[in-house]
Amino acid sequence: MDIELARTFIEIVRCGSFVAAAERLHVTQTAITARIQSLEAQLNSKLFVRNRAGAKLTPDGTAFIAYANQLVQTWESAQRDLPLPEGYGHRLHVGGEVSLSHPLLLQWVGRLREHFPQHAISAEIGAAAQLLEQLEQGRLDAALVHSPAYWPGLQVESLLEERLILVRAVATPEPYVYIDWGEDFRRRHDTALPEHARAALSFNLGPLALQYLLENGGSGYFRSRVVQTYLERGLLERVSKAPEFSYPIYLVYNRERDSRELQQACELLREVSHQEKDWSQRWDPLI
Repeated sequence: MDIELARTFIEIVRCGSFVAAAERLHVTQTAITARIQSLEAQLNSKLFVRNRAGAKLTPDGTAFIAYANQLVQTWESAQRDLPLPEGYGHRLHVGGEVSLSHPLLLQWVGRLREHFPQHAISAEIGAAAQLLEQLEQGRLDAALVHSPAYWPGLQVESLLEERLILVRAVATPEPYVYIDWGEDFRRRHDTALPEHARAALSFNLGPLALQYLLENGGSGYFRSRVVQTYLERGLLERVSKAPEFSYPIYLVYNRERDSRELQQACELLREVSHQEKDWSQRWDPLI
């Protein structure tokens, strides 16, 4: 199928009409109509119902949205990755959640470059759902996530057992800051600490919340490896008799894309993950 047909379909969905899509794509309305007619003929489905208000999706059209997006995204990924850089014979695609990008994913990519000098390496940061979807589609070889999906074809391996512990700023221990560590944490946190289930200040990104605590004070749950440096320096202290929560890290890869190189890459990750490193998210201020 011509990828422009999928792009045209997506643009009509975004704009709500054939006319607006034609203006956005800088083509005639006749060209837009012809593309959709071709797409509908290939799918043997009616995708839009046109009226004075614009274009309304049919049930088949609604179902096709996900497929159209996948087609366009896969094609754009292929355009980015091909051809391979001169002198490189293969490419490894790895990914991780934002909270795992530094230092774990960063150090893994460094080891991959050392071990596979003839491989191009692509590293991608994203939400767990996005990464798992890319794994299933074959657009990623392996990814680091906290909440894996046990879909057919995906291999899930427990890599590390992190702990979320309650810490507070020594000088200014209030207010309580809620950090959203995912659905499992929310459920366990709200059961164990119902008084903090509705916090006045919340973040959905741990590193940002930690920076806030260090600059403004407060208390909240953070990964033990990340706050260890600040505990040792006396900037933060653990809250006694506060419940701890497990926060495991998983390696996930697509079994259909398994290879000797991928297994070697996974072994490098296991080595990196078991090295004692500073996980305090401190970045070089010169960057």
